[in-house]
Amino acid sequence: MKNLFLLIFLIQFIPNSLSQTNPNYDETKVPLFNLPNALTTFDGKEIKSTQEWMEIRRPEIFHFFKNQVYGKVPGKLDISSIKILEGDDNTLDGRAIRRQVKLTFNHQGMSLSFVILIYLPKHVDKSPIYLKYNFFGNHTISTDPNIIVPTAWTRISTSLGISAHLPSESTRGVQSNSWPIRKLIDAGYGIATIYCGEVAPDRNDFDDGVHALFYKEGQKNPKTDEWGKIAAWAWGYSRAMDYLEKEDDIDASSVIVFGHSRLGKAALWAGATDSRFAGVISNNSGCGGAALSKRKFGETIAAINDSFPAWFCNNFKNYNNKEEDLPVDQHELLGLIAPRPLYVASALDDQWADPKGEFLSAYYASHVYKLYEKIGIESKVLPKPNTPIGSVVSYHIRTGKHDVTDYDWNQYIKWADKWVK
Repeated sequence: MKNLFLLIFLIQFIPNSLSQTNPNYDETKVPLFNLPNALTTFDGKEIKSTQEWMEIRRPEIFHFFKNQVYGKVPGKLDISSIKILEGDDNTLDGRAIRRQVKLTFNHQGMSLSFVILIYLPKHVDKSPIYLKYNFFGNHTISTDPNIIVPTAWTRISTSLGISAHLPSESTRGVQSNSWPIRKLIDAGYGIATIYCGEVAPDRNDFDDGVHALFYKEGQKNPKTDEWGKIAAWAWGYSRAMDYLEKEDDIDASSVIVFGHSRLGKAALWAGATDSRFAGVISNNSGCGGAALSKRKFGETIAAINDSFPAWFCNNFKNYNNKEEDLPVDQHELLGLIAPRPLYVASALDDQWADPKGEFLSAYYASHVYKLYEKIGIESKVLPKPNTPIGSVVSYHIRTGKHDVTDYDWNQYIKWADKWVK
């Protein structure tokens, strides 16, 4: 009898483990599914105008994502103090301004701070700017010796030589290939970055970071409909925007929120929750980001919730191996960003992120943009590699792996020149 109970217990976990260890990469095995129409309400009403979209359909889609996928922020928290830690008006051979700014937030006797590293072109009075998290510390994006090394917990990365959970001088510039600062400066753009771990450590717990500031007495984890790490990082994007709006040399009407991978998911949610962002870039954001969940291709909901149980709210786990039960899909997340410019990008070798699912999501989101008479992706045919398509909504799939490359940045600059700047 004891063995029978053990067997029953183990069987409950087989579907999750199979979805993680045996992902589908075969298009012929993508299940038939009913994709929700972004322009049809949950009770079947067809949306025919931007007014109906804003007053009826958008709120119900947004409410579902907020309460069932990413989780709601349990309160309001404004910047308590701003401190300029370091600055140089003559950096990058005299072409740029560097600024390092600490934002502090106080709540319920606790405090949280994160540092924004900013580079601005000197030849532009008010700079349009990309706002993008980094994964391992501000100092990793450049060999600039003046960038302050953070003290927050970090993930280990053997490929980057990060062997301890604390940022160090030895990792200065290890991700600089993904951050073409001089190219951006010469193109007339600023770049602002934050180490995501200062906002919410990328661990499977909620012991510290911004979550802890909102706990009620005795609380140790968010409630089932409250924010996971992705929503917390999106919150951090918005608090950074609060600061950027205060700076005279930054064009606050031209701030582009940009994220890669898990932080691409955060950028999309930030774009959906905060209309101040003039444009949104999702780079290889995959499951829970731009990719359609119902395709069950590559990473699935069960797989992502199993590996990263703190990223989404607990309610999202109700859809493990039940993507067909979702009344929404990720094209509707992208639709929440309309009518602002949106760029979705994939990588050919990044099948885990389901490039075709990311593309189709951008295509179906374009139906919302059409309500606003904005041109998006007009064909369901996946473009050839290294062939950008689209307009206000744009897309490319490049050759190569899961990464942010020079090719990606070149497309983002061209797109921003046309639709944001």
